[in-house]
Amino acid sequence: MTDQPADPVPTDPVPDEAVKQPAAPTGPQIIQNFAKKLPNSPGVYRMYGAKGDVLYVGKARSLKKRVTNYTRMMGQTNRIARMISETAGMEFVSTRTETEALLLEANLIKRFRPKYNVLLRDDKSFPYIHIAEDHEAPQLLKHRGARKGKGSYFGPFASAGAVNRTITALQKAFLLRNCSDSFYENRTRPCLQFQIKRCSGPCTGEISPQNYAELVREAKAFLSGKSQKVQQELAAKMETASAALDFETAAIYRDRLAALSHIQSQQGINPQTVREADVFALHQQDGQTCIQVFFFRTGQNWGNRAYFPKADESLEPGFVLEAFITQFYDDKPTPSLILVSHLGEEHELLSAALSERMSHKVQLSKPQRGEKRDLVNHAMTNAREALGRKQAETGSQQKLLRGVQQVFDLPEMPTRIEVYDNSHIMGTNAVGGMIVAGVDGFLKNQYRKFNIKSEDITPGDDYGMMREVLMRRFSRLLRETDGPRHAESDDTVDAGTWPDLLLIDGGIGQINAVRGVLEELGLGDMPIAGIAKGPDRDAGREKFIVPGRQPFMLPERDPVLYFIQRLRDEAHRFAIGSHRARRKRDITKNPLDEIAGIGPTRKRALLHHFGTAKAASKAGLSDLEKVPGVSAQMARIIFDFFHETERPTGE
Repeated sequence: MTDQPADPVPTDPVPDEAVKQPAAPTGPQIIQNFAKKLPNSPGVYRMYGAKGDVLYVGKARSLKKRVTNYTRMMGQTNRIARMISETAGMEFVSTRTETEALLLEANLIKRFRPKYNVLLRDDKSFPYIHIAEDHEAPQLLKHRGARKGKGSYFGPFASAGAVNRTITALQKAFLLRNCSDSFYENRTRPCLQFQIKRCSGPCTGEISPQNYAELVREAKAFLSGKSQKVQQELAAKMETASAALDFETAAIYRDRLAALSHIQSQQGINPQTVREADVFALHQQDGQTCIQVFFFRTGQNWGNRAYFPKADESLEPGFVLEAFITQFYDDKPTPSLILVSHLGEEHELLSAALSERMSHKVQLSKPQRGEKRDLVNHAMTNAREALGRKQAETGSQQKLLRGVQQVFDLPEMPTRIEVYDNSHIMGTNAVGGMIVAGVDGFLKNQYRKFNIKSEDITPGDDYGMMREVLMRRFSRLLRETDGPRHAESDDTVDAGTWPDLLLIDGGIGQINAVRGVLEELGLGDMPIAGIAKGPDRDAGREKFIVPGRQPFMLPERDPVLYFIQRLRDEAHRFAIGSHRARRKRDITKNPLDEIAGIGPTRKRALLHHFGTAKAASKAGLSDLEKVPGVSAQMARIIFDFFHETERPTGE
């Protein structure tokens, strides 16, 4: 990602000497030196602290006028005054228009996460439903990321759970397959999905291609908002089958209708006058902010999600919401209508910028009456309730973290705890897992897995695995930072923040391994503790190993003990899940997939002829030539692939 937009060329380039300046005196004077050399053109500016950290990213219609405003401390809010006093340097990018500056500003804020900006946290991509049409029997899939594959996409949905529930119901309603192409190609009889009536069995010819294509058409029509028409067609088919006394077929249509009704009942509000819109509602209380987002597509409610952005309490709700929306749509498609609970001063500019980026008109509106106003009010109610729950959970979490501070004699309440565990089977597919917890609970976007790579580790050596994981984690952290530091309470914790406590799933052996790594890296004073399983592995009787102290236990019903158990169990779950995923990839890996020129048809022919990939790998050249669809040249390629290592040197 560059500091320049892809297309615009600076209209009035900023002189090189104005771009960067040594961090001499901070405050208004240094800003004044920059302001003298700036153009009156639109652009984006960055303010840096003495250590080179980005304090703030802003955009301006006139760079010169905007930056000049920062040369005076009088009349500034406390937030802006602190920012000015900490400024030691600035950088600038000129753009052709203010809308380009707005879009570039959002991009840079997400990239640098400046201390004094409104920050969108937990910005994961949204899942879609994808009907992949690059196969004779299209499959029904959950999809994240770039929509490059052939087929139709429906979404976004608010969460993976919402997509999974909808896909399950769609399978019951339309009987579309969700298996992989390789699984499909190698079936000789219907799978379990067919037996439980969630697939029509196109892989073994249980349904004709024409009838399967009709099921695909119905599914696309339903997801495109033509749900009533699809239901009417199914109801008519059910009546016809019933009248013909074909009660088995009528029952199938009845079950499909029930599945469609189940989808609609789970969607809650389905507006009559809004086909495509995103609804944003903001609620602030006690210095915290919640923004609730609802997605409506094809007249259907596809879920909602609560966000808790970092925003100074002095900022106006409209300003916060506009900053949030700008970052929210930085890498997401924008609908034609955005309904909001608050309008800021630059809502027209934001609408123009989003319209320019999407190449279609995007309207930003605060409705005053009717169904649209009801949708915003409903989102506002959800935002208020979500913030209340968040504050209650945060209070409980802080109480538990203070308990952890007392148990492990920490100087301050920990705001970042990292928990480590390993998982393997007899040393194979070994994976180390790191989970992170803080004031906001589990920070799942900061979990990390470590595939054990060292060939010097004896299979099954848990101590060696733990040493590798900790060495990789903290040697990288040392390279990326200037030494151990703690996250400030008002900053977003990221993967580059140093932990306040390390919890290790293990006893004295694991702790000694970890201590050795930390001391080697010069981090011997980092607080660490081991969680050793109790007698008979009973939960509640764990022993805690802390360097310099005798092993100790906590009372069985101590809330802090339950909290630490949850941390340990989450690390265990994450490590096992990562290990299983790696093992599954190895198990399902087929050597035929690695041979150039072997597609699904030839692969299926080889498997049908020899039975297994292993048998095909041992086949002679003449046997390979007998396989239908495998030419003499292809047979030679396959034979050489499996026997290359056995050929004499120099051949």
